[in-house]
Amino acid sequence: MDIVERFINYTKINTTTSRENGAKGIMPSSPGQMKLAKLLVSELEALGMEDIILRENAIVTATLPANTDETIPVVSFFGHLDTSAEQTADTKAQRLPYNGGDLCLNPELNIYLRESEFPELKNYIGDDLIVTDGTSLLGADDKAALAAIMNALQFLISHPEIRHGEVKVGFVPDEEQGLRGAKAFDVSEFGADFGYTLDCCGIGEFVYENWNAGDAEIIFTGQSAHPMSAKGKLKNSLLMAHKFISMLPGGEAPEYTEGREGYYWVKQLQGNSARTVLKLDIRDFSEEGYHARKTFVRQLAESACALWGEGNVICQLSDRYANVFNSLQGEGHYPIDIALRAYQRCGITPTPVAMRGGYDGAVLSQKGLPCPNIFTGAHNFHSIYEYLPVRSLRAASDVVIAIIQETFNGFTTGNRES
Repeated sequence: MDIVERFINYTKINTTTSRENGAKGIMPSSPGQMKLAKLLVSELEALGMEDIILRENAIVTATLPANTDETIPVVSFFGHLDTSAEQTADTKAQRLPYNGGDLCLNPELNIYLRESEFPELKNYIGDDLIVTDGTSLLGADDKAALAAIMNALQFLISHPEIRHGEVKVGFVPDEEQGLRGAKAFDVSEFGADFGYTLDCCGIGEFVYENWNAGDAEIIFTGQSAHPMSAKGKLKNSLLMAHKFISMLPGGEAPEYTEGREGYYWVKQLQGNSARTVLKLDIRDFSEEGYHARKTFVRQLAESACALWGEGNVICQLSDRYANVFNSLQGEGHYPIDIALRAYQRCGITPTPVAMRGGYDGAVLSQKGLPCPNIFTGAHNFHSIYEYLPVRSLRAASDVVIAIIQETFNGFTTGNRES
């Protein structure tokens, strides 16, 4: 099956993640994810993959056996089944030639992919773009990954002369709401030594850094009173929360930062004069910076508690995921080296990107499976203007194949780098 046909078939299954069901602990959160998982299982079976397992939570794993007696580390690849909840309509994908300028997605609704808004389109003149009709997401996040991985497996199985070690694949649900599928994934049962997710980014981009991410929940307890007799009695928890927010560093918020600059994000504020809950996201690329930010929030809460009274301010801190790079130090650096060689093998200039967000590989790395992220080639994730250049999709699959080849070459010739 051609990779484009494969991808478009995947987009026909609506796998929009359900935040409502996710909040109830249901996984997969939407029935379409299980439907897609079953389709992938049938395709894996048709390819002749082994150890195919479909779990009740829609996590799929499978193995391509080694065709060599050499001892090679087991490499793995991951994609996620769900699409973001920004749009819930069914996808009507179409493949259109792009010759420059604006591209009409929907003449009836006058929806255009405009070069003035998305100037990177100029890089794809002469290519075909896979787009929607402007009424839904495309779902290249992350069905492009599924297509690229499956296409690579098909190629290797049809070319047994290409020697390789054991290769494993994993497809997980509900990445779009807190990396839930990766958190439920059993790394020890899986049996891989390292891996790669395919999630995000234009051709050539390569992610091996992301946030150290944590959450803070600060609960302010006030004292309600009728305004006619409130003097000296009313302690307004809403105003306590606002004063707390005002003491956060003013320039260290998402709207003022970029690159590797960390931040505090005031994410949610809900309550009344008697009780208010403030939720913050804490982000930093370095472990030292991340722990310093958590310490600052905790100490600020302690100071506020001393000001407003014992028990009036409670701070709860939790870790969400860690920077993948924490797991890729020293001898653990080799997944980066292999990927960089694979990009070069495919004639692609690697562009390292520090991801100001999280992805499944962050969780998998914390669990002991080092897992950088390679591109799918798509642009404008979570938008009706999402598009996928066909050459970029093919290139993503080529990189998967090249990584498998470079793993074989590197470890059979004693070239493992640290």
